Amino acid sequence: MRTCIVVGSGIAGIASSIRLSKKGYKVTVYEANAYAGGKLSEFQQGSYRFDAGPSLFTMPMFVDELFELCGENPRDHFNYIKLNEGCRYFYEDGTRFNCPTNPNQFADLMHEQLGEDKQAVLKFLNKSAKMYEITKPVFLENSLHKLSTYLNRKGLRGILNLWRLNMFSTMFQANSKTFKNQKTIQFFNRFATYNGSNPYKAPATLNIIPHLEFGYGTYFPEKGMVDITNSLVSLAERQGVKFEYKKKVEEILINDNKACGVRVDGVEKHSDLVVSNMDISPTYKYLLPNVETPKRVEQVESSSSALIFYWGISRAFPELDLHNIFFSADYEQEFSKIFNEKSVGTDPTIYVNISSKYKKDDAPEACENWFVMVNVPANEGQDWDTIIEETRKNTIAKLSRLLGLDFKSCIANESILDPRSIESKTSSFRGALYGSSSNHMMSAFFRHANFSGSIEGLYFCGGSVHPGGGIPLCLLSAKIVSGLVKA
Repeated sequence: MRTCIVVGSGIAGIASSIRLSKKGYKVTVYEANAYAGGKLSEFQQGSYRFDAGPSLFTMPMFVDELFELCGENPRDHFNYIKLNEGCRYFYEDGTRFNCPTNPNQFADLMHEQLGEDKQAVLKFLNKSAKMYEITKPVFLENSLHKLSTYLNRKGLRGILNLWRLNMFSTMFQANSKTFKNQKTIQFFNRFATYNGSNPYKAPATLNIIPHLEFGYGTYFPEKGMVDITNSLVSLAERQGVKFEYKKKVEEILINDNKACGVRVDGVEKHSDLVVSNMDISPTYKYLLPNVETPKRVEQVESSSSALIFYWGISRAFPELDLHNIFFSADYEQEFSKIFNEKSVGTDPTIYVNISSKYKKDDAPEACENWFVMVNVPANEGQDWDTIIEETRKNTIAKLSRLLGLDFKSCIANESILDPRSIESKTSSFRGALYGSSSNHMMSAFFRHANFSGSIEGLYFCGGSVHPGGGIPLCLLSAKIVSGLVKA
């Protein structure tokens, strides 16, 4: 039986192990941590449980697909609910609204709350859906770096329709032409943060992202986000995949320009192919010391990172739901601080996720578990201790102001995750959440391929390579890798 080694058990690594096992490979996954999932993990903080990383779940069919591939009913192992509401939004002037995921209801809301033309909103969402369908076969489901991607009906259609994707306008420019209310423009600009980018630089092509919520919907796993990891690890193990924890890969072994295994704890482990789920930059730097790092890997701009406060809250907030956004009053300045000054402004946009709204045992009765995230730059040696102290103070002041109470007194316990700890815990280069940013019209083409062009049998998956970061795209990267590997 042919063998495969997967380096890292992030969600893409787990999915790759399942797919390659189904192709007939005996798969071993080596993970440096004591647990699987990478960012998609959990921890307990006193009597509060927290999902450590990604909190938004869209396109669950990509998870279901893995169970179906193995001949199993997903509902026997992994369950989720569809949400009627995407997020609750709070603006500094007191404007608030709960955002439905139904397009018609959303268009009505935008008309009633912000004075937008309902048909203009529906036209925008329809264009978002069409752009997604154009980009899907070329930019999401297949390798950008294989000629075969373009030499078929869907690929050619995608290429011929690239002019429809607004690649030469920024998100901000396109949204400003479409909507008249600055709050609506800010609302849609926010979708750039879904892959760690700047809406004032990122191409308007990223306006496909709203379609993920309004076209496919948002969901919540009944056992929390970590159940995506747990259920897929169990599925992989049922397929014969072996997970080795606390096993840090030291080097990918190369013989005659072919990947032939890895070295772990000084011991060589041989295999027919290797898949790295480690970020692409540290893969080259640490695991391929004798292979020249491609220039595009060294020169690419990092995506944003995150500063996360995990707060056990001693009371309940009925005005909040699972997803909540407290907007900055000056969005452009916020992104300028992050991407130009590599710092954090005094009025950051705050995202609050409260899983105990749906999974009641995540917090004590009449209490809540708050995952509070602020977008920050990737780690380039900033004085993070000072940034954390100032941002914590500003975050508490903003929440107190917009919620109308002394919020600091509600915090029962706390832990903090910053770009340094994200980098150390997950091997994410500079702690960037999504690898590289999409702040350039050609960003999709700058991402590293899912295979090595010089080393046979070496593949790459995860958020730092094609097609990008976030749970759906990481799962698609695993699907692309599987498609590249011969059965």
